Amino acid sequence: MPQLQHNMWVVAARYAAPVVSPVLSVITGGGKWVEIATHADPLYQHLIVTAERKFWRCVESGEPPRLFGVEPPRPRIEAVRTVDMSDSNSWAEFAGLFRSTRQAFLDHERSKAELKVLMPEAAKEAIGHGVRAKRSKSGAISFDLLDVDGSGHAAQQ
Repeated sequence: MPQLQHNMWVVAARYAAPVVSPVLSVITGGGKWVEIATHADPLYQHLIVTAERKFWRCVESGEPPRLFGVEPPRPRIEAVRTVDMSDSNSWAEFAGLFRSTRQAFLDHERSKAELKVLMPEAAKEAIGHGVRAKRSKSGAISFDLLDVDGSGHAAQQ
């Protein structure tokens, strides 16, 4: 939107529509292309151009730009040392849990990848052996566990 409003200011356009002038063109998460027609916003355009001018003055003068009413982000401290956590009981607990579940995690990730390959391309949902795979509209596949009753059939959780 800032770029569209800037372009509208440059060409003195009052309205952005596909036939008249540039429009805001967005590709949504689902891959759908959307064009949004909009009116010029003089106040927004003024603020954008003012910020651009201030920024350009900083480029020319070498002065670092300052944010409006906001603290600039602090520089990241470079980590340069190794810390021994052997005396931490909490570290010991979670390190043990991490070590004991690592192989299960790798097996879990591998099984999900293999199940995704096995799911037929045209299937929206696949069920069997206590697992349900569901394909979303975007094509992503998610998995749910199903309760298996005494007869060997899956009952949904």
